[in-house]
This record gives sequence, C-alpha cells and structure tokens, in this order.
Amino acid sequence: MSLKIGIVGLPNVGKSTLFNALVSGSKAEAANYPFCTIEPNIGIVEVPDERLSPLAKISKSKKIIPTVVEFVDIAGLVRGASKGEGLGNKFLSHIRECDAIAMVVRFFEDENVTHVGGKIAPQEDIETIETELQLADIATVEKRQYNLDRDMKSGSKDAKAEKEALDKIAKKLSDGKNAREADLADDEIKLIKPLALMTMKSILYIANCSEDQLRNFDDNKYIPISAKIESELNDLANGEKREYLETLGITDSGINRLITEAYKALNLITYFTSGEPETRAWTVRNGAKAPEAAGVIHSDFERGFIAAEVVSWQDLYAQGGWSGARTHGLVRTEGKNYIFKDGDVTLFRFNV
Repeated sequence: MSLKIGIVGLPNVGKSTLFNALVSGSKAEAANYPFCTIEPNIGIVEVPDERLSPLAKISKSKKIIPTVVEFVDIAGLVRGASKGEGLGNKFLSHIRECDAIAMVVRFFEDENVTHVGGKIAPQEDIETIETELQLADIATVEKRQYNLDRDMKSGSKDAKAEKEALDKIAKKLSDGKNAREADLADDEIKLIKPLALMTMKSILYIANCSEDQLRNFDDNKYIPISAKIESELNDLANGEKREYLETLGITDSGINRLITEAYKALNLITYFTSGEPETRAWTVRNGAKAPEAAGVIHSDFERGFIAAEVVSWQDLYAQGGWSGARTHGLVRTEGKNYIFKDGDVTLFRFNV
C-alpha cells in the first residue's frame, strides 16, 4: 500500500521549504508571498529502514527496494477556505486525496518572512486550519445526509446505518470538534470512508523551528523540525550528517521522525521479502491477516493465497538465510488467519 501525506499550513510557514528539504532533489517553489504554491508539489521519499541492508547481505540480493512515502506540498490555507477564499476548494480537494495530514505550524521568528496573521501564534494557526476543515466537512456531511433521507424512504438498511454514523459526526463537527472524535464502530467507519472527510484523517503537527528552538523543544504535541537544518543536511554526506546532528544534540533527522510518527498515527507496519533477486520492504496496516498482506504485493497473491512461510528478520539474519532458519525450525507455515507482525520476512504460496 502507498502512503500519501499532505503538507498543509497557513501561507509562509515554511511548507515548501520543508518539502524541498524532505524530498531530496525536489524543486518546489519557496518564496516570501502567499500562494506561491498553486498546484501541489509531489515527491517520493524512501523510508529509511536499518533492517534492509542486513537482510540483503545474507540473501545476496542484487537490489534493495525500500518502501516509500509520497509527500504532497499543498497550497497555503487562509481563513474562509471552506467558502472558496484563497485557493479554497482546490486546496481542500487535494487534502481529501491524502491518507494523513502534516500540519506545519510556524515557531521560528524572522522579520524578513511575513506572517499572514501578523504574529507568531501556533495555536491560533492550528485553530484557523482545523476550523476550515471542519466547516468543509459539515458541508459534505449535510449534503450526504440529504441524499440519505431519500434512500431511507426506500427501506435501505445501509442508508439508515450510514445516516446514524453521520449524525454522530455532525454532532462533533457542530461542537467545533473533528470527525475522528466521534464514537464510530468499524462498520460505520467503512460506510463513511467514501466521503473522505478531512477531519477523519490523522494529523501530525509539525513545529517549524529555529536551531535554538529545536535544541530546547519540549512540547509533545508537535514534531519539532527545522526546515533550515533539513535543507543544510541535504548538502552533506551521510557521515557528515551524523556529525552535524550530534553537534546540535539531535539523534535523528526530521524526515525520519516524521515518517516514524506517520506510521504510528496510521497504525502501519513493515514486512519484508528477501531473496537473491531483491530484498524489499512492504507497508501494511497493523492487524492485517496474511491474504491482505499478500495483496499489497499483487491482488493475485491475495485472491490465490494458500499459505505464507514466515520468519522474523532477526532469526533469518542470525541463521544466515532461509536454509539455516529452516534447519533450526524457525520458519513457520501460516494460513489465512495469521496476523502479520512488524519485521516478518515471508514467502507466499498462491494459486495463479
């Protein structure tokens, strides 16, 4: 499965600068005026995973293929976007296509970079954006409720269940809260999923900090990142990057922290396939059963699933490959009800 994260925020909070820093080689325009981003910039980022190299070594793999995250740099939002202000409707449609939202909030001070609100006020910026997303979702919900009323008259059970779910969401939205805060059962979540409500999506709050702020940041609500530092890291070799981060007292880059938190927020895990042709990482939701995990590779794998040979990556590496792991009884044959775990390495058996 692919992971798509939309980078949003008010104008001039450093979204495009951050995007350029996170997506190596991207060319998103970063200028000191509102709406310099009109069409969304899109970049693919490889997910760093220290388990790939050891697995590739023992499998003598010709290629290593990490899983990826797609970042979308979306135009700046302003108050009134839900009614079409700024680039309103276009902005909102781009968010709907994403799996999660990375909301960039400005913490850094710079008199040369204007702030659309005239002052640095992170919580007010968040409230502005979330209010616009809530208002847009209210319009979506009300339109759907109107259509469901008609369907319910024909006796549709699904329409009745969806209407009840939307009533719960509408109550939260009218109270100034987000759709994801509604108490919904799993089947209700499935029913309203096609609406792509923006406040149902997971939100990661990114504090765009100065270097000094980054050193002393202690607010757990935010993922602290300095777009300026991330840009500087792109110009350094790997060894130099580590040394630079150490001098700043930082253990990991912003992109690594952001991806890690995105996986947690979306409840995702990574499993691997490893052999001589390639060692590859695959992303799947936590709790996925074997056929669903197989379907991430190809839909034919899921439809024709027979079994999965599974071993933990640590055991496979410790035994020097599949042969050694089998000799020591560490490779298990699992059926359709097996729930994949993070770090599993697998070989699927399936009918074509």
